[in-house]
Amino acid sequence: MTRHFLRLAIVLGLITAVGPFSIDMYLPALPSMGHSLQATPAAVQMTLMTFFIVIGICQLFYGPLSDIVGRKPPIYGGLIIFACGSIGCALAPDIHALIGFRIVQAFGACAGMVVPRAIVRDLHTGHEATRLMALLMLTVSISPILAPLTGSFVIAAFGWRGVFVVLTVAAAIALALAVTQLKETRPASQRGGSSWRGAFSAYWLLLRDLEFTGLTLVGALGISAFFVYLGSASFVLINYFGLTPQLFSLCFALNAASFFGFSQLTGNLTRKFGLGPVIRAAAAGFGLAMASLAVLSLAGVNSLFVMMGFLFVGYGFLGLVLPTTAVLAMEHHGEIAGTASALMGSLQMIVGSVMMALAGFFADGTPQPMILGIAGCAVGSFLVAQFALRKPVRHDL
Repeated sequence: MTRHFLRLAIVLGLITAVGPFSIDMYLPALPSMGHSLQATPAAVQMTLMTFFIVIGICQLFYGPLSDIVGRKPPIYGGLIIFACGSIGCALAPDIHALIGFRIVQAFGACAGMVVPRAIVRDLHTGHEATRLMALLMLTVSISPILAPLTGSFVIAAFGWRGVFVVLTVAAAIALALAVTQLKETRPASQRGGSSWRGAFSAYWLLLRDLEFTGLTLVGALGISAFFVYLGSASFVLINYFGLTPQLFSLCFALNAASFFGFSQLTGNLTRKFGLGPVIRAAAAGFGLAMASLAVLSLAGVNSLFVMMGFLFVGYGFLGLVLPTTAVLAMEHHGEIAGTASALMGSLQMIVGSVMMALAGFFADGTPQPMILGIAGCAVGSFLVAQFALRKPVRHDL
């Protein structure tokens, strides 16, 4: 592995992680934030749900933009907007203002969610793209490990508003790295045929590509299983099981460690077995682990250790599912990589937000609605994978 390859993965990963960091870092504060702003749990959860919805929709803007003007300008603009939104969140006087500035934050974060995937496709395909995507996810996966723990200490020292000050600093660091370390991978010579009209035509083309939409949905349902956990975990682990914010952060980090640890196996596994077989096997393991947890929950097993054990295994398999489906879905769309990345991210965020909202609607303070929501998404991901890969993958790698 060359030094340049690793440096690129770290830079792209840090840029991508700014958005997830703004989610994970303030999770331990959700219960206390409601008390501070005199807001209901449902209103506090809206700061999370609106963030996901905006990211899901606005990625459709950044993808074509990066095809038309290049990869770097949207990253610059997105990080600046994100920083402005973070400052607004830190100063928000009530829950409504906080929700509004979270929307601004999300609009800025979209760039970091879309453009790095397009840059990966600009530079590599196949096995090399899988290696780079897995390394990028390794960097991104540090967020769920460090962010909640960091957030809990920041909250203890400075209150929940301090989290958004830290996020402003993180955006400034990511911007500095983008300016100094990132080269333009879509030069002007490759942008001649790109336009907004062409982008909408490309969206229609991609939606009719059953392999692309199927693989995107496999990833979307996989991400949804994590989003359900994301939206419910702080209330279940802190309020129901009685964990402190610090212990909650450690439990949250355990699943993230499983995810990124397994994701680093994708390069060797796809080289040996091919992308299609790895996706099938990983989706099966993901669905089986989460379905087993649901069966135990319905049978009355209500143990924190059992739940965390099955989540650890299931999210490990998810670490194999996400990078492989992303690479294979975009394999044949290099000319419109930004647009393809945007549509993929948008569909995944929208599906994830809907699933998180459904789980929140059925929440009753116990772990069971969360567990059943996670299991439903995982089994759905497995079933869609069988449909999407029912035919031999073109140029299976």
